[in-house]
Amino acid sequence: MFPFLKLTDGTITLRPFEFGEEKELHGAIHESLPELTPWMSWASEKYSIETARNFIAITRGQWSSGMLYAFAIADAVTGELVGGCSLSHIHPVYYFCNLGYWVRSSRHGEGIAGAAAKLAARFGFERAGLIRAEIVVAVGNDSSKRVAEKIGAHYEGILLNRMVVGQSIHDAHMFSLLPSDFGLDAHL
Repeated sequence: MFPFLKLTDGTITLRPFEFGEEKELHGAIHESLPELTPWMSWASEKYSIETARNFIAITRGQWSSGMLYAFAIADAVTGELVGGCSLSHIHPVYYFCNLGYWVRSSRHGEGIAGAAAKLAARFGFERAGLIRAEIVVAVGNDSSKRVAEKIGAHYEGILLNRMVVGQSIHDAHMFSLLPSDFGLDAHL
């Protein structure tokens, strides 16, 4: 649907993952495994360059379906891959999605995740016709929770048994962003 899209705030750029950057994606993930593994099912030592290559191919293919928008987060100046952000589990009837984000460990503390989340949510509201973006954060994932709080996401409470990561069941904090948070009207 938007395969050549680039969104930027001047500091970071969101864009589809590019064919040929699987080694860079693999490196960013492996650098960040200590922070990612407790919270992301896909983050493990088994994450290979082939896994990254397949992820890129699958997510690029999903753009046209309108059911998943997986963005690479890149440094707007250097182009360095600094993380990922996605709008996933897009509901075709109720027009909401899950908004997820991760940033490589060496770039933590720069506000990248929050900036990416806001750019992705705005894209969802303006271009994908969404009326709600949900940020679901496992209880204990304090870094991700702080991101949602810093960007002004609405806190809606704790959902019991909401997430499974590996073999662990987690309760989760529910946050949301709405079009009105960006001065936009919700439209169907």
